[in-house]
Amino acid sequence: MFKETFDFYNSTNLKSYNLDSTMKYQLATLERLDPFTRRHSENVANLVCRVCEYLKCKRAFTIYATICGYLHDIGKLCIPKEIVSKPGKLTPEEYEIIKKHTTFGYEMCMKDLKLRPYADGALYHHEALNGTGYPNGLTKKDIPYVAQIIRVADEYDAIVTKRQYTTHVNISETLKDLIQDAKPANYMKTVALDMLKENYKHGKINPTILKALFKVVIDDTYYEISGVMQYIDYLKEQVKRLETIQKYDEKRLDSKKEKDQAYYLEGMKILFESGETVDNYKQVLKEYLQAIVDRETHKQKLYDEIKIIKKLRV
Repeated sequence: MFKETFDFYNSTNLKSYNLDSTMKYQLATLERLDPFTRRHSENVANLVCRVCEYLKCKRAFTIYATICGYLHDIGKLCIPKEIVSKPGKLTPEEYEIIKKHTTFGYEMCMKDLKLRPYADGALYHHEALNGTGYPNGLTKKDIPYVAQIIRVADEYDAIVTKRQYTTHVNISETLKDLIQDAKPANYMKTVALDMLKENYKHGKINPTILKALFKVVIDDTYYEISGVMQYIDYLKEQVKRLETIQKYDEKRLDSKKEKDQAYYLEGMKILFESGETVDNYKQVLKEYLQAIVDRETHKQKLYDEIKIIKKLRV
């Protein structure tokens, strides 16, 4: 059976900017990162680019923000690999170490003239609008807009990766978690009293940016639906082929003459694909029919997920 493949992120918009020529040097820098962090950086850049489009940012800023997205975790090159790649939960001590990737990334960018323009993304992408972020505990008015965008994209991809999503079914649960981060909370225990009055209206992330991310996620869900529909079309073609084989087989079995039996058998063999035989084609046909039912069900779940996302309110 043909193997169905699906890329969780639709990179069509990203490719339209032809960024390879613009950021050849920056992309080369990413090659030094571990595969997991590099993939995460690519995902964040993808999301940042497309969020910027929905925010109606200017093309120059979109390209700038996208490159910042690629480089936001570059400071992890300075963090011990055993911490960066640790599969389980970090200890408090390890967490304090990995938090330093923001300042390390900033220092790396500032030392390199070609990377210096993108230092803000590396330094500020873990700052929170309400002042609870790091490394400097800045508040909304002091956090660069590009870093606010990266923060939303970074958090979304981190949750998606942690939960090992391979489909957008139930992706609304992740968006609901982000909505909580966009809402104000009781910061009496975490924010100094002199900051409380100024920041009580803010959550950790920018709700306007989050709304733009919703639209990107809906686009990606439609993209997955398109892939499922293409696969269903492929399955239907296979079913049609196997049903033709079945008709030949019925005629072969009904034939009295060996010549006619051989004729229909030869017709069956011409239509067989790799691994299919007279003995197993009916089982293969059964599997294809069930696969169509499964994909149709999956497609409907994706459409239902879009309905849920459209009803979400920040």
